Amino acid sequence: MNDKQVKSLIKKGEHGRHGVGNGLYLRIANNSIGYWVIRYTINKKRREVTVGKYPDLSLADAKFEAARIKVDVSNGIDPIAEKKRNEAPQFNTVDDLAEDWLKECEKRLKHPNIPRRVYTKDIAPTIGELGIDQVTPSDIRAIINKIAESNRPTIANDCLMYCKQLFRHAIKLDLRTSNPAEAFTISDAGGVEKSRSRALSIDELSLVFKCLRENHNQFTRENYLAVALLLCLGVRKGELVAAKWHEFDFDTALWHIPQERSKTGRGISVPLAPTIIEWLKELQIRAYGSEFVFPNRRASKRFGHISPDTINAAIQKLFREEKMPVEHFTVHDLRRTCRSLLAEAGVAGHVAERCLNHKLKGVEGIYDRYDYLDERREALRIVATLILTIIT
Repeated sequence: MNDKQVKSLIKKGEHGRHGVGNGLYLRIANNSIGYWVIRYTINKKRREVTVGKYPDLSLADAKFEAARIKVDVSNGIDPIAEKKRNEAPQFNTVDDLAEDWLKECEKRLKHPNIPRRVYTKDIAPTIGELGIDQVTPSDIRAIINKIAESNRPTIANDCLMYCKQLFRHAIKLDLRTSNPAEAFTISDAGGVEKSRSRALSIDELSLVFKCLRENHNQFTRENYLAVALLLCLGVRKGELVAAKWHEFDFDTALWHIPQERSKTGRGISVPLAPTIIEWLKELQIRAYGSEFVFPNRRASKRFGHISPDTINAAIQKLFREEKMPVEHFTVHDLRRTCRSLLAEAGVAGHVAERCLNHKLKGVEGIYDRYDYLDERREALRIVATLILTIIT
């Protein structure tokens, strides 16, 4: 068959398959368009693959493609299988790899937002746009050193762990043969972590809230009330910043934290003192109709509420600018401070632990299903009363 014959067949609209030779066929569709089809047999199966449309692919080029495929098939290479392989997701940069790895994290982790946050904030700025095979141990060292120097040893250790997981994922996908993070240990990152025991005294709290009020131009009223609520309720930061208004019942003075938002996987009803309800009603006005207590003021695809790092960042900025007049503390230390205040007020240990939604240990945890709601309500009222004059 020559080029003139191909044009004639298409012009006449002779539908069907017309043999050219060497497994090459011209298939004319109902719309009188010609397609080049190559038939071959591999692993005792007859297969065919469409390689192009006439005249986009000329007769000469189609014959060349047929010859090439014949050679591939003789070497055990199936063109259709190779085409499907080429259609698989392509990973060019570390950001591409990370997106695939983070999807895996979503399947197996209860809180997949944590590795995503660490990657986005601390890893991606350094290596995200690099080719996967271009990352070296020096790059990993630069990342963890930068975090450690910012006085975040726990994050440095977490970051190293995530880097190792990320590049193990690359090896699993046959994108690398070695892991640039594998040789590093926690001694190269944040070091062995010590259990924190920081709890602020009443005097320190007085200085802290005074500092926050004096710097209201950079520490917003919403952040101020968030710190007050964390201190008075003893809840976890993540539980508070993602809270929605439908969880609150002002008539019964309760905040119902659902189990899916609780670290322990167990929901809890948190009693609300009258002062707490006043703060919440103020926040409700400031939320401007949002479903969240602390709505994100910026357009965000990730959160409808403020970022989990917002309050931390605001406090740490005051420390960096040497405005905070007390020894360094973190947002989580406010929860520990609440527990300390409960102890100082003479609240029984098991009641104080339930106030923080801790699981009771041992036999007591197995058999004691009583939720101590009334006891917790009185305990948190005492804490709120203790520090009310400091906060307002």
